[in-house]
Amino acid sequence: MESIISEDIRFHLKTKKGDIGRYVILPGDPGRVPLIAAKLDNAKLIASNREYTTYTGYLDGEMVSVCSTGIGGPSAAIAVEELIQCGADTFIRVGTSGGINLKVVGGDLLIASAAVRSEGTSHEYIPDDYPAVADFEVVSALKAAADELSTDEDGNRCHVGVVHSKDNFYGEIDPNDTAVAAKLCSAWEGYLKCGCLTSEMEAAAIFSVALLRGVRAGAVLTALWNVERTNAGLPDKRCESSERAINCAVGAIRRLIKADKER
Repeated sequence: MESIISEDIRFHLKTKKGDIGRYVILPGDPGRVPLIAAKLDNAKLIASNREYTTYTGYLDGEMVSVCSTGIGGPSAAIAVEELIQCGADTFIRVGTSGGINLKVVGGDLLIASAAVRSEGTSHEYIPDDYPAVADFEVVSALKAAADELSTDEDGNRCHVGVVHSKDNFYGEIDPNDTAVAAKLCSAWEGYLKCGCLTSEMEAAAIFSVALLRGVRAGAVLTALWNVERTNAGLPDKRCESSERAINCAVGAIRRLIKADKER
Protein backbone atom coordinates (compact mmCIF):
# COMPACT_ATOMS: atom_id res chain seq x y z
CA MET A 1 0.00 0.00 0.00
CA GLU A 2 1.35 3.42 -0.98
CA SER A 3 2.04 5.98 1.76
CA ILE A 4 2.53 9.74 1.63
CA ILE A 5 5.10 9.40 4.43
CA SER A 6 8.61 8.95 3.07
CA GLU A 7 11.21 7.06 5.03
CA ASP A 8 13.79 9.65 3.92
CA ILE A 9 12.38 13.17 3.53
CA ARG A 10 10.07 14.38 6.31
CA PHE A 11 6.61 15.12 4.93
CA HIS A 12 6.18 18.64 6.36
CA LEU A 13 9.67 19.93 7.15
CA LYS A 14 11.27 18.50 3.97
CA THR A 15 14.34 17.59 6.02
CA LYS A 16 16.19 14.31 6.48
CA LYS A 17 18.65 12.67 8.85
CA GLY A 18 21.96 14.47 8.71
CA ASP A 19 20.30 17.84 8.10
CA ILE A 20 19.39 18.49 11.73
CA GLY A 21 21.52 18.99 14.82
CA ARG A 22 20.93 17.40 18.18
CA TYR A 23 19.99 20.84 19.53
CA VAL A 24 17.13 22.83 18.00
CA ILE A 25 15.78 26.34 18.67
CA LEU A 26 12.08 26.65 17.86
CA PRO A 27 10.66 30.10 17.05
CA GLY A 28 7.07 30.25 15.88
CA ASP A 29 7.63 32.84 13.16
CA PRO A 30 9.55 31.72 10.05
CA GLY A 31 10.80 35.31 9.78
CA ARG A 32 12.76 34.91 13.00
CA VAL A 33 14.66 31.85 11.81
CA PRO A 34 17.36 33.72 9.80
CA LEU A 35 17.81 36.15 12.70
CA ILE A 36 18.52 33.29 15.09
CA ALA A 37 20.59 31.37 12.54
CA ALA A 38 22.83 34.43 12.17
CA LYS A 39 24.05 33.74 15.72
CA LEU A 40 25.33 30.32 14.63
CA ASP A 41 28.53 29.59 12.72
CA ASN A 42 28.20 28.71 9.03
CA ALA A 43 24.41 28.48 9.16
CA LYS A 44 22.70 27.40 5.95
CA LEU A 45 19.09 27.15 4.82
CA ILE A 46 18.07 23.49 4.84
CA ALA A 47 14.43 23.66 3.79
CA SER A 48 11.38 25.89 3.68
CA ASN A 49 7.88 24.46 3.36
CA ARG A 50 4.56 25.85 4.61
CA GLU A 51 5.16 27.42 8.05
CA TYR A 52 8.42 25.51 8.50
CA THR A 53 11.75 27.15 7.71
CA THR A 54 14.87 25.32 8.85
CA TYR A 55 18.51 26.40 9.09
CA THR A 56 21.45 24.44 10.49
CA GLY A 57 24.79 25.76 11.68
CA TYR A 58 27.23 25.24 14.55
CA LEU A 59 27.78 26.40 18.12
CA ASP A 60 31.02 25.47 19.86
CA GLY A 61 31.61 22.81 17.24
CA GLU A 62 28.21 21.14 17.64
CA MET A 63 25.52 21.09 14.97
CA VAL A 64 22.55 23.24 15.99
CA SER A 65 19.34 23.82 14.01
CA VAL A 66 16.65 26.49 14.02
CA CYS A 67 13.16 25.53 12.85
CA SER A 68 9.96 27.59 12.88
CA THR A 69 6.83 25.88 14.18
CA GLY A 70 4.10 28.20 12.96
CA ILE A 71 1.28 29.18 15.30
CA GLY A 72 -0.37 26.74 17.71
CA GLY A 73 0.04 23.26 19.10
CA PRO A 74 -0.68 21.06 16.08
CA SER A 75 1.98 22.59 13.83
CA ALA A 76 4.48 22.76 16.72
CA ALA A 77 3.95 19.07 17.51
CA ILE A 78 4.49 18.13 13.86
CA ALA A 79 7.78 20.05 13.83
CA VAL A 80 9.06 18.37 16.99
CA GLU A 81 8.00 14.90 15.81
CA GLU A 82 9.80 15.27 12.47
CA LEU A 83 12.88 16.87 14.02
CA ILE A 84 13.15 13.95 16.44
CA GLN A 85 12.92 11.60 13.45
CA CYS A 86 15.88 13.52 11.98
CA GLY A 87 17.99 13.04 15.12
CA ALA A 88 17.22 16.01 17.40
CA ASP A 89 16.83 15.44 21.14
CA THR A 90 16.98 18.90 22.75
CA PHE A 91 14.49 21.70 22.01
CA ILE A 92 14.11 25.29 23.17
CA ARG A 93 11.04 27.25 22.14
CA VAL A 94 11.61 30.99 21.70
CA GLY A 95 8.33 32.84 21.62
CA THR A 96 6.18 35.78 22.63
CA SER A 97 3.36 35.91 25.14
CA GLY A 98 0.89 38.05 27.05
CA GLY A 99 1.59 38.47 30.76
CA ILE A 100 -0.85 37.24 33.41
CA ASN A 101 0.99 37.53 36.74
CA LEU A 102 1.10 41.14 37.92
CA LYS A 103 4.86 40.94 38.51
CA VAL A 104 5.41 40.43 34.77
CA VAL A 105 6.09 43.58 32.76
CA GLY A 106 6.36 43.84 29.00
CA GLY A 107 9.92 42.96 27.98
CA ASP A 108 10.49 40.50 30.84
CA LEU A 109 11.71 37.00 30.03
CA LEU A 110 9.53 34.08 31.13
CA ILE A 111 11.09 30.62 31.44
CA ALA A 112 8.49 27.89 31.51
CA SER A 113 8.85 25.20 34.15
CA ALA A 114 5.53 23.71 33.00
CA ALA A 115 2.52 24.64 30.87
CA VAL A 116 -1.20 24.68 31.59
CA ARG A 117 -2.79 22.43 28.97
CA SER A 118 -5.67 24.64 27.80
CA GLU A 119 -5.20 23.46 24.22
CA GLY A 120 -6.06 20.30 22.35
CA THR A 121 -2.82 18.88 20.99
CA SER A 122 -1.26 17.72 24.26
CA HIS A 123 -4.36 15.66 25.04
CA GLU A 124 -3.64 13.49 22.01
CA TYR A 125 -0.15 12.71 23.33
CA ILE A 126 -0.28 12.26 27.10
CA PRO A 127 -3.05 11.51 29.66
CA ASP A 128 -5.32 14.39 30.63
CA ASP A 129 -4.09 14.39 34.24
CA TYR A 130 -0.38 14.23 33.35
CA PRO A 131 1.51 17.56 33.61
CA ALA A 132 3.24 19.18 30.64
CA VAL A 133 6.57 19.89 32.30
CA ALA A 134 9.80 21.22 30.85
CA ASP A 135 13.09 19.38 31.21
CA PHE A 136 14.96 20.43 34.35
CA GLU A 137 18.35 20.64 32.63
CA VAL A 138 16.94 22.89 29.93
CA VAL A 139 15.15 25.10 32.46
CA SER A 140 18.36 25.42 34.49
CA ALA A 141 20.40 26.34 31.42
CA LEU A 142 17.82 28.92 30.37
CA LYS A 143 17.74 30.46 33.86
CA ALA A 144 21.53 30.74 33.97
CA ALA A 145 21.60 32.37 30.53
CA ALA A 146 18.72 34.70 31.39
CA ASP A 147 20.38 35.85 34.62
CA GLU A 148 23.32 37.16 32.61
CA LEU A 149 20.95 39.16 30.39
CA SER A 150 18.65 40.54 33.09
CA THR A 151 18.59 43.35 35.64
CA ASP A 152 16.17 44.24 38.42
CA GLU A 153 14.25 46.70 36.28
CA ASP A 154 10.76 46.69 34.81
CA GLY A 155 10.89 45.05 31.39
CA ASN A 156 14.32 43.52 31.93
CA ARG A 157 13.67 40.88 34.59
CA CYS A 158 13.52 37.10 34.29
CA HIS A 159 10.85 34.88 35.87
CA VAL A 160 10.59 31.08 36.07
CA GLY A 161 7.24 29.34 36.51
CA VAL A 162 4.10 27.95 34.95
CA VAL A 163 2.82 29.36 31.66
CA HIS A 164 -0.58 28.99 29.99
CA SER A 165 -0.96 27.39 26.55
CA LYS A 166 -4.17 27.96 24.61
CA ASP A 167 -5.67 27.51 21.16
CA ASN A 168 -7.78 30.69 20.89
CA PHE A 169 -5.65 33.85 20.66
CA TYR A 170 -8.68 36.15 20.51
CA GLY A 171 -10.28 34.30 23.39
CA GLU A 172 -7.62 35.89 25.58
CA ILE A 173 -8.01 39.33 24.02
CA ASP A 174 -11.82 39.38 24.33
CA PRO A 175 -13.30 36.25 25.97
CA ASN A 176 -16.73 37.86 26.13
CA ASP A 177 -16.91 37.75 22.35
CA THR A 178 -17.13 33.95 22.42
CA ALA A 179 -19.95 31.51 23.18
CA VAL A 180 -17.99 30.15 26.16
CA ALA A 181 -17.12 33.40 27.93
CA ALA A 182 -17.98 32.13 31.40
CA LYS A 183 -15.72 29.12 30.96
CA LEU A 184 -12.77 31.15 29.65
CA CYS A 185 -13.08 33.91 32.26
CA SER A 186 -13.40 31.47 35.14
CA ALA A 187 -10.35 29.50 34.02
CA TRP A 188 -8.32 32.69 33.51
CA GLU A 189 -9.17 33.89 37.00
CA GLY A 190 -7.91 30.58 38.36
CA TYR A 191 -4.62 30.89 36.47
CA LEU A 192 -4.20 34.43 37.81
CA LYS A 193 -4.81 33.31 41.39
CA CYS A 194 -2.33 30.46 41.05
CA GLY A 195 0.46 32.76 39.85
CA CYS A 196 0.60 31.67 36.19
CA LEU A 197 3.18 33.90 34.50
CA THR A 198 1.97 34.38 30.96
CA SER A 199 -0.14 33.01 28.10
CA GLU A 200 1.10 31.60 24.79
CA MET A 201 0.15 28.86 22.32
CA GLU A 202 2.84 26.18 21.83
CA ALA A 203 4.69 25.18 25.01
CA ALA A 204 2.22 22.55 26.26
CA ALA A 205 2.27 20.71 22.94
CA ILE A 206 6.06 20.83 22.64
CA PHE A 207 6.56 19.65 26.22
CA SER A 208 4.03 16.83 25.80
CA VAL A 209 5.62 15.48 22.63
CA ALA A 210 9.03 15.68 24.31
CA LEU A 211 7.79 13.81 27.38
CA LEU A 212 6.28 11.04 25.29
CA ARG A 213 9.33 10.69 23.03
CA GLY A 214 11.87 10.89 25.86
CA VAL A 215 13.67 14.03 24.71
CA ARG A 216 14.42 17.39 26.39
CA ALA A 217 12.42 20.57 25.90
CA GLY A 218 12.11 24.02 27.42
CA ALA A 219 10.84 27.48 26.49
CA VAL A 220 11.82 31.10 26.95
CA LEU A 221 9.17 33.70 26.18
CA THR A 222 9.13 37.47 25.88
CA ALA A 223 6.21 39.22 27.53
CA LEU A 224 4.85 41.57 24.89
CA TRP A 225 2.64 43.31 27.45
CA ASN A 226 0.49 42.41 30.47
CA VAL A 227 -3.26 42.91 30.12
CA GLU A 228 -3.75 42.28 33.85
CA ARG A 229 -1.45 45.16 34.74
CA THR A 230 -3.43 47.37 32.38
CA ASN A 231 -6.72 46.23 33.91
CA ALA A 232 -5.33 46.92 37.39
CA GLY A 233 -4.20 50.43 36.42
CA LEU A 234 -0.54 49.51 36.83
CA PRO A 235 2.24 50.78 34.54
CA ASP A 236 3.34 48.41 31.81
CA LYS A 237 5.60 48.39 28.80
CA ARG A 238 5.01 47.16 25.26
CA CYS A 239 7.87 45.10 23.85
CA GLU A 240 8.11 43.76 20.31
CA SER A 241 11.74 42.63 20.34
CA SER A 242 12.70 38.98 20.84
CA GLU A 243 16.42 39.69 20.86
CA ARG A 244 16.93 39.01 24.57
CA ALA A 245 14.96 35.75 24.42
CA ILE A 246 16.94 34.66 21.36
CA ASN A 247 20.23 35.40 23.14
CA CYS A 248 18.95 33.50 26.17
CA ALA A 249 18.17 30.42 24.07
CA VAL A 250 21.57 30.52 22.35
CA GLY A 251 23.30 30.91 25.73
CA ALA A 252 21.34 27.97 27.11
CA ILE A 253 22.29 25.78 24.15
CA ARG A 254 25.95 26.61 24.76
CA ARG A 255 25.58 25.52 28.39
CA LEU A 256 23.85 22.29 27.41
CA ILE A 257 26.53 21.50 24.84
CA LYS A 258 29.23 22.00 27.47
CA ALA A 259 27.40 19.88 30.05
CA ASP A 260 26.73 17.11 27.54
CA LYS A 261 30.39 17.00 26.54
CA GLU A 262 31.42 16.64 30.19
CA ARG A 263 29.23 13.61 30.86
